[in-house]
Amino acid sequence: MNDNLEKTISLLEQLVSFESLSRRPTHAIISFVESYLKEHGVEAILSYDDDGQRANLFATIGPQIDGGVVLSGHTDVVPVEGQDWSTDPFTLTRIEDRLYGRGSVDMKGFLACVLASVPVFQSMNLSKPIHIAFSYDEEVGGFGMPVLLENLATLDYRPSIAIVGEPTDMQLINGHKGGYEMRTEITGLAVHSSQPHLGVNAIDAASKLILKIQSIAERFSANPIPDSPFDPPYCTLNVGTIEGGTASNATAGWCNFQWEFRPMPGENGRAVIDELKAYAADVLLPPMKAVYPEADIKILDLALVPALNDSNADLATELVSHLTGLNSTDVVSFGTDAGYFSDDGISTVVFGPGDINRAHKADEYIETKELEQGLAFLAKLAIHMQ
Repeated sequence: MNDNLEKTISLLEQLVSFESLSRRPTHAIISFVESYLKEHGVEAILSYDDDGQRANLFATIGPQIDGGVVLSGHTDVVPVEGQDWSTDPFTLTRIEDRLYGRGSVDMKGFLACVLASVPVFQSMNLSKPIHIAFSYDEEVGGFGMPVLLENLATLDYRPSIAIVGEPTDMQLINGHKGGYEMRTEITGLAVHSSQPHLGVNAIDAASKLILKIQSIAERFSANPIPDSPFDPPYCTLNVGTIEGGTASNATAGWCNFQWEFRPMPGENGRAVIDELKAYAADVLLPPMKAVYPEADIKILDLALVPALNDSNADLATELVSHLTGLNSTDVVSFGTDAGYFSDDGISTVVFGPGDINRAHKADEYIETKELEQGLAFLAKLAIHMQ
């Protein structure tokens, strides 16, 4: 195990060195993984975004037959700008039992464990396949996973279980909220502030719409779902950024803001969007258009990440429980690619090494003992799949 741990750390060092930020080309990191797999006799299948700049990777070890387990992770990481790092975020730095670097825990540590375990998988003469699925742009909306699943549908075989290795402290997660990333663009009419009645202030319209978002958030928080394991036990909404206008002495001719909401599993997220669109169309736009017919409010879907519920988690839960002895499950409020797998009919859980509370922060790290935990689980999986 010690040799495999050092190999894992070496792989993690290389993975962290790739500045694989979301929305950027993935050629470097995917080429590295593809070459590594090829060196071990494993052929990878790539699937691309529309521009061919970002790629998912899918590979199968063992027989190409129905069933088996997908080990899923994402290659993209969040930016480091504005964060006060003590070390170079794209150079893995080992300090005692901690390995610092962007993506070390979220979730290149899991990727490194999977890659280091490839020779172990190959040595087991598997009777059921172990699949590897690395996706792009999970951090900004899970854009890679629908492309990967579309490509997977063209194969002659289909996995039955997916384990998404997000950092859960090796706790078994069978549910999480959805994640709807939204953008609102408002077009007004800029005029001199001494005659505001002749213009349409887009910031005024934005403020009213933001108040409506806040009122919906308050409605949800006032009606928590009884006995829900989620914290908090209701859908949350948040406005994250806003920009608009040109000067204090002119009505704002434009205003854009980004917002998101996280519906509970089984909750109709589209209903929230429809309510806001109706408010914009029926309440806000008529007086705006009466002054300026070209005034407009666009509420745009940037990403609609599905929630994960336990309705299709039984097979995956039984497998992880059998291998680990865990006899309880939990839920998390952050989103993952797991909902995509589950909605596609693949039994899915989230289970991986490390603590999510270290993710997205300065001095992100994973501990060597956590990598050992990941490797130990994968070794048990390999034995089980013989």
